[in-house]
Parts: sequence; structure tokens; C-alpha cells
Amino acid sequence: MTTPAPECAALAEGLRAVRARTGLSLAALAERTPYSKSSWERYLNGKLPVPRQAVEALCAMAGEHPGRLLALWELADAEWSGRARSPAPGPGTPAPGTPDARRTAARAQPVRQARQARQARWRRLPVLGAGAAVAAAAMTAALWWLPHQTSGRPATPDSSTLDPAPGCRGEACDGKDPARMSCGLPGRADALGPPHRTRTGANVEIRYSTVCAAAWGRVWHTRVGDAVEVSAPGAPPRRVVVRTTADTSVYRFTPMLGGDHRTDLRLCFLPADGTARECYRP
Repeated sequence: MTTPAPECAALAEGLRAVRARTGLSLAALAERTPYSKSSWERYLNGKLPVPRQAVEALCAMAGEHPGRLLALWELADAEWSGRARSPAPGPGTPAPGTPDARRTAARAQPVRQARQARQARWRRLPVLGAGAAVAAAAMTAALWWLPHQTSGRPATPDSSTLDPAPGCRGEACDGKDPARMSCGLPGRADALGPPHRTRTGANVEIRYSTVCAAAWGRVWHTRVGDAVEVSAPGAPPRRVVVRTTADTSVYRFTPMLGGDHRTDLRLCFLPADGTARECYRP
């Protein structure tokens, strides 16, 4: 069985948590949405790519803001579609406006029309709050897009315009979870240097959020018992331990180090077998 990418596994984990808060069975989800019971089972277990509308509908039924799950969906969708691994279009790609490009667009038109028709039918279904969820998702995208259009390079967004707003900044983030504080959402955090592959096959990297002015460690492709620790001079180190089999297939994050420690950070991987730790600096 193929191990799902960490992005896809993280989305499935988030969907299961939201579904638990709805209190609905798979059969009840199927009754309230355009998706069958078997489809929901596959979505929740990461066996099948999840439609964006299914994510929005689930959040609506749970009374949850869809922003965080939609951010996870964007990352997972890039894996499912191959965009995360595909190179840029090569010289053989027909240029816009050329006869080849027009023929390609004409062939794609029936598929696009069918997809739009399915989406229109879904919007007419009586899913509680789905319209509000879609509107909220659109507002999230708009709020993130606007601050980036003010110059030729990406701007650091004002935290007051972000949705959901970051839960902390600087020293106030120390020891807190980057996901719960909305510091690790796409566009809010970057890796400090390339990821490192350890002797056991795990991957580790340091993440830093300018919006939250905080750093943390991230690890994936782990084994139960592995741990990763991020540290900086004058601050207590922050560690996360991989405790369950489910944790081995998703990203795991250390608590944050609040403040501008970017030049002094050190990340150490502690393997489950007790062999020597492996440490890296950005």
C-alpha cells in the first residue's frame, strides 16, 4: 500500500477531527451531501482525493471556519494533481492565442462545462451553511491576495488583515503550537534552508513565520519514538516526540520559539533507536 504524502495525510487527519465534532455517521454525511458513504470513508482515510466542496460542506456542518482545512486542501490538491512535482511547461507547450492553444482549449471545454454543471447542482443542494462557508473561503483568499499586490515582491501581510488572524507574535508565541496559533498556514511560514534527510530516512527542517516572528522544527517520514528538538541561545529547547503510528505519516511540529532567532537556531533529530542525534543549522 502506497504511503500518502504528508500533505494528504494531514488533510485526512483534519477532516476526521472535524467530522468527529459534527457527531454524524458516514451514512448521515451521505444524506446531507452529494457524496456517498463509501466516498466519505475514503476521504476521511486519505484513500481518495477530496473535492474542495466536500471540505467546505463538512466545515459548515460542524460550524467550523473552513480556512485551516482549505489551506491543507490546497497543499494536498497540489500533490494529487502532480503540480507539486511537475516542472514548468516546456518549450513544446502551445503559446496562448496560437491555433494549437485554441484547439487544446476547445477540447477541454466540454470537460470544463461538465465540471461547472456539477458544481452548480451541488450549490443548489440543502447543505446547512454551505453558502456561508464558500463565501468565507472566498473572503479568506481575497484578504490574503490583496496585501501581495502592493509591490513587485510578496509583502508581509498586516496581521490585522489575515483570516484567521495569527494567535500570537514574538515572545508571546514561545512554547505554543504553530498550527493552533495559525502561524504555519501557507504564505505565513518558510523553511530556513533546505530540508535534511537523516540516517533513518526521516526529513527535518526549521520553519519561520515572519507574521508570528517565531520558529519551530518540522519532521516527517518518521518512526514511533523519533523526536526532533529546536533550540536557540537563551531560550528553552522545544521538542516533539512521535508517539503513535498515525504520527509517522504526517508532519509533526515542535512548539514555537518566539522571537527573531533566525541566525542562532539549531535543529536536532533524536532517532528512536537511541543512536547519536543529528543536528543542523539553517
